[in-house]
Amino acid sequence: MKIVGLTGGIGSGKTTVADFFSQLGVPVYIADVEAKKLTNRSKYIRKKLIALLGEEAYTPDGINRKFVADKIFTNSELLKKVNTIIHPKVATHFKRWMAKLDAPYCIKEAAILFENGSYKQCDLNILVTAPIELRIQRVLERDETSRPAIQDRISNQWDDEKKLKLADFHIENIDLDATQEQVGALHSLILEGISTH
Repeated sequence: MKIVGLTGGIGSGKTTVADFFSQLGVPVYIADVEAKKLTNRSKYIRKKLIALLGEEAYTPDGINRKFVADKIFTNSELLKKVNTIIHPKVATHFKRWMAKLDAPYCIKEAAILFENGSYKQCDLNILVTAPIELRIQRVLERDETSRPAIQDRISNQWDDEKKLKLADFHIENIDLDATQEQVGALHSLILEGISTH
């Protein structure tokens, strides 16, 4: 089975694009969602994060997302350390998930696919982009956050120019109907590519 990586900066709409693929019957793995579940479920991750960030990293309900985000998105060294705790566990979980599938290809949606090198484990990679101002507006409407906090997160991700050099396909997500059309065309193209190999 082919693995198609799907990524894009915060607010680019990569989850919307993943949903469009899902509507076409493509199995979709959302790495960030699974990472959140694992940070709440895994005793190993909990122990490591508390050792790194302090007791406040968790509340009785699970990971203290605001506390952790405030710490790591202003400190790239801490962010790297947190990623090295969580990402190997997500990678193992993804392999188990994939083993149960029966489909020509699946989508692995991950925010830092290029930054952490996991794009190399994918057969193809799709980059979703949108103008910065539109991305900031989307996140402000979606999350309880501030413009400076979003800008911190954007500055911790590679810029689109750098990612475009590594992407096999590019979807510009400004108009939803146009985006859905691009996904449909890409789906056909991927299936064609699989059947000819």
